[in-house]
Amino acid sequence: MIRIFLTGYMGAGKTTLGKALARELNVSLIDLDWYIEERTHQSVSELFTEQGEASFRRLEQAMLHEVAQFEDVIISTGGGTPCFFDNMAYMNAEGATVFLDVSVPVLFNRLRIAKRQRPLLSNKNDEELVGFIEQALAERKPYYRQAQYHFKADHLETRREINQSVIMLRDLLKI
Repeated sequence: MIRIFLTGYMGAGKTTLGKALARELNVSLIDLDWYIEERTHQSVSELFTEQGEASFRRLEQAMLHEVAQFEDVIISTGGGTPCFFDNMAYMNAEGATVFLDVSVPVLFNRLRIAKRQRPLLSNKNDEELVGFIEQALAERKPYYRQAQYHFKADHLETRREINQSVIMLRDLLKI
């Protein structure tokens, strides 16, 4: 039985690497944000806006507990998922946890391109975006570092890099 939780900051490549790893292992990928949206029929940003972060985080925890019972699955968590309640300890108890560690310059490049799809970032200039990433990482890394495995995920830009990363991640996880 395979149950792997991919954690890390937004833009770390959790879904990108998760899709490739799931395909390679012939298991399902669940992106927790997509799962929440499918179940609630609302986007994560709508849930944040309408219900507030505290309510969203309770919903996120409930959905995490639900998907953590699935077997043969890769779960791509939201960037903040490990940082609330006992989520990190829970994931560590339910499966293998992997922190996708990405440098600030790489995150900046990835997130700058995707700013329009991310409401928290859409109104930030380049300097503000770097500062935002640095501050958020400083706050979240203590949680991310509780993952059982740490994987450097700076190189996920091409199909070749993704395939190589899958091989390296499989070696790390011994699967």
